[in-house]
Amino acid sequence: MKKSNLLEGTIIATAAIVITKILGMLYVIPFYAVVGVRGSALYAYAYNIYVIFLDISTAGIPSAMSKITKEYNTLGKMDAKKRAYSISKRIIGLLAISMFIIMFAFAPLFAKLILGDLTGGNTIKEVTMVIRAISLAILVIPFLSVSKGYLQGHSVIGVSSMSQVIEQVVRIAVILIGSYITLRIFNMPLDEAVSISVTGAFFGGLLAYLYVRIKMKKNKKELSLESVEEKDDITDKEITKKIMYYASSFIITSIAVSIYSFVDMVFISRTLTSMGYIAAETEFVTAAVTTWAPKIGMIINSIAMGLAVSLVPSIVEANTLKKWKDVESHINKGLQIVLSICLPLIVIIALLSKGVWSVFYGSESLNLGTLILAIYIIEPLFFNIYLVSSTAMQSLNKFKIVYISTFLGYLINALLDVPLMYLFKVLGLHPFIGAIVASIIGYSLSFLIAFIHLRKKHDIKFTESFKTLKNSVVPTIAVAIEIMVLKLLVPVNYDSKMSCIIYIGVIGLISSITYLFIAYKIGLLDEVFGREYLDKIIRKITFGKIKINTNK
Repeated sequence: MKKSNLLEGTIIATAAIVITKILGMLYVIPFYAVVGVRGSALYAYAYNIYVIFLDISTAGIPSAMSKITKEYNTLGKMDAKKRAYSISKRIIGLLAISMFIIMFAFAPLFAKLILGDLTGGNTIKEVTMVIRAISLAILVIPFLSVSKGYLQGHSVIGVSSMSQVIEQVVRIAVILIGSYITLRIFNMPLDEAVSISVTGAFFGGLLAYLYVRIKMKKNKKELSLESVEEKDDITDKEITKKIMYYASSFIITSIAVSIYSFVDMVFISRTLTSMGYIAAETEFVTAAVTTWAPKIGMIINSIAMGLAVSLVPSIVEANTLKKWKDVESHINKGLQIVLSICLPLIVIIALLSKGVWSVFYGSESLNLGTLILAIYIIEPLFFNIYLVSSTAMQSLNKFKIVYISTFLGYLINALLDVPLMYLFKVLGLHPFIGAIVASIIGYSLSFLIAFIHLRKKHDIKFTESFKTLKNSVVPTIAVAIEIMVLKLLVPVNYDSKMSCIIYIGVIGLISSITYLFIAYKIGLLDEVFGREYLDKIIRKITFGKIKINTNK
């Protein structure tokens, strides 16, 4: 099995996540067309609940598994590493079954909590049915996750990344085929069609898990899954305590987006209702802010998610060997990658938001959807920085700071949601902007607390990250100006998906090339990725015909 370093692992993991997120975005186009606004809202209600329970059922154990595996590997504790994997599977099995039972049994209560007094849209019975249908996936996905964590702890990123793609492809196939057949061929009720669609999560997880298990079986010796003659003096009780200790912090950050989305979903729905918005508009805004705009934003979020996969084992190894300069370098490298990639992506998506929204969700409610996306797309940058900071703190065993910073972020988001929504209404702006701003403030508070701690306690400097931020401004501004000019020159029909795709493709490609060219000329790409790795990428893309001077 091929192992990857931090940068290579990040690129592989990010590429897989980007592919899965692009697929996750693209399937929305036909799915939204089949089930409509009410069906998409029904899907969003169930999926937001499911993600929270999925995060709880995995309990941060996959990330903890990655950390423990790397730690024991570095220390040569092969027997303890193998037993840690077995113990993790037993723990996660108990959690998965428990969460499935709770989610299934209390589905009516969750449906009532989401809808409140909303009338004229989806009913509590319909939401309950879809929540119960998607709960089946809780019985499979956790086992897949912990196996991927074990592989990532060995720096084997390729297999776990491929399993993500398999899971997504199967899930989307079931969603699209299931919804089309049930609604268009058998004319079944909308709630039954959406219920069948969401079982795609179960089947996707099942096939991905089988793929991972086959790969692990073929590499048993390399992964220390065979019997180990030399036994370690570490007891199962000590391993279990360490798993739970590590996992307790990972679960907090893993459910961050889910909690933020759920809190926003409840407060947006109820606040807009109290403001006198009709049911259809309330459901559209709620679903757009908490599910449909975030699906597009996941392209940006995938950068930090890919980083987290590689950051954990890299920082754990450096921390275990007490190489503090390496720790500082890894943290800064993560932030540099986030800043240099996220900033231009945000500008491109925000300025092309009307065409992007039309491609994915059609021209219905286009103006409002465009505004939601253009404003929301800023939020993923703050989430990415938060995730990098939190991952770093967890890898350094700074769990108390993780708890404090994340909890305060949750709290400030919940406390500010409603007041900021009313404030923006008073200012004559759309109330939902207040919920987005509250989330940004919450994430910002969390990562600032983490950074201050790292600076004071471990003298971790962020000079390189600030330098990257400064150097990213010029090419990003150039891209923004270029896009605004190109929008005047490139014709587009927002009622035509094909026209929008061509429009986004042309402007997006030109602006991306511009950013990369300027970034390369001012040394930003060298600074973030390194000249040797850039040369390696260029050689692969050009089949060895073009190379750059690595002695510069």
